[in-house]
Amino acid sequence: MEHEENGRRPASISVPSRMDPLLRRLTEGVGGPLGKHAAPGRVRSWPFPVGRVLVLLTTTAALLAVLVKNPCRVDGWVRPEQFYRACYSDWSEAFQFQGLGRGSFPIFDDASTYDEPALQALFAGIVSLLIPASDPVRAEPVVQFFDVNAVLITAAWVGTVIATLRLASRRPWDAAIVAVAPIAIFTATSSWTMVAVLLGVLGSLAFAKDRFVLAGVLLGIGAGFSVHVLLIYGAVVLLTVRTGLWRPSLFTGVGLAVTWILTALSLGTGAPSWEYDPARIDVSSSVWASYNLLAERVGAPVLATEAVGVAAVVGFLALSVLVVLLVLRAPRRPRLPQVAFLLVGALVLVLPDYRPAFTLWLLPLLALSYVDWRMFIGWQVVEVLHWWAYWLFIAREASSGAVENNIDSPFYAAAILARVGVTAYLMYRVAEHMLQPAFDPVRRFDIDDPAGGPFNGAPDRARSAPVGLEPSAPTPNTGPKDPT
Repeated sequence: MEHEENGRRPASISVPSRMDPLLRRLTEGVGGPLGKHAAPGRVRSWPFPVGRVLVLLTTTAALLAVLVKNPCRVDGWVRPEQFYRACYSDWSEAFQFQGLGRGSFPIFDDASTYDEPALQALFAGIVSLLIPASDPVRAEPVVQFFDVNAVLITAAWVGTVIATLRLASRRPWDAAIVAVAPIAIFTATSSWTMVAVLLGVLGSLAFAKDRFVLAGVLLGIGAGFSVHVLLIYGAVVLLTVRTGLWRPSLFTGVGLAVTWILTALSLGTGAPSWEYDPARIDVSSSVWASYNLLAERVGAPVLATEAVGVAAVVGFLALSVLVVLLVLRAPRRPRLPQVAFLLVGALVLVLPDYRPAFTLWLLPLLALSYVDWRMFIGWQVVEVLHWWAYWLFIAREASSGAVENNIDSPFYAAAILARVGVTAYLMYRVAEHMLQPAFDPVRRFDIDDPAGGPFNGAPDRARSAPVGLEPSAPTPNTGPKDPT
């Protein structure tokens, strides 16, 4: 919980049942919204302060995430059952078939076929050392490897929620989006993606606390897990241009670059990749795969692997240019999480080898950018339906399962397009708040950019507002309500 400086009384915090129309209605059955005379944030809510409640919610969600995979924990990760039951996990696949269970350490052992980003491979190898040597095909060591990773991912999940809470300032309940998101429950225990998410949020928190070198180090380590972490620094650079505050960006960039160089030299790796394996394009969940599936259906030309790669790069650059123009032309300096959300969202829209777990990249950024529980629930419904369609389609492509259990390609393509559409709409809503900052729920609290670190309250150096309008001035708490 955040307190004001110089010994003043604690600051009040936002209450979702007061601020969100959907939650206000849903609380009617349990007594209604919090009363107007209550003082959340000013009065200690012992024994259940916000942080403790969010940790309990995250732990409960993590237990549900393990239960989702329990059919495979009991009966084994075998094809096609693991696809039809949607309990597939990269952990079991890497342990059984990519050398981890045979003692082949990724990167340093040529016998290892594990081909994920460098630091993720190193992390997976270290975890595999905790499992007693035995036949990797047997059920016991695979389950042990899964359980150890589940504990570590739970810790990363809790850390992500706490860091998001710290960044949310007087809206700590927004971190509940990260704690209870259904797509996190379904995908958190399928890969090591949550570790990359944690590193990105920790890097953002360090930047917000003016610890710029540490922020660069954390973002550099995160880039070794996932390329999307680099885009958080991209948001820093864009706001540096807007404010003219070059020192924070420079120190963070040096920390990031040195960390990456040391990692590349020690592990013998190159630049962070797009995490794109052309061999997986037929079972990816990208907009390009959707086009190819529909093109095959109607007999139209399909995109070759090389064309997909070029189109993805061009598409990302085009979307990035739009984000740059938006940041520079907005009437008031945008908040750092908003810019980061748009950049990562652009990558999510065009990434060739997209997987459902990559949605986790967006969760903390959305929680800090735009919180509307109606939109959140709608987004999650689409993401969960897409997640289920993804596994049914992979079951059709990668196994000889029963035909009646498979999903036809047009339905899978429709699920992909629905996911892309709702993600694009969320980006549009965030961009709308950047262009109309009076509707930004965070700035209704007479604060500027609590996650922005040195950008918080900084003046604009490059602005397009009319003369006499100060874009950096706090938005009055009595501003107009968001029409949606």
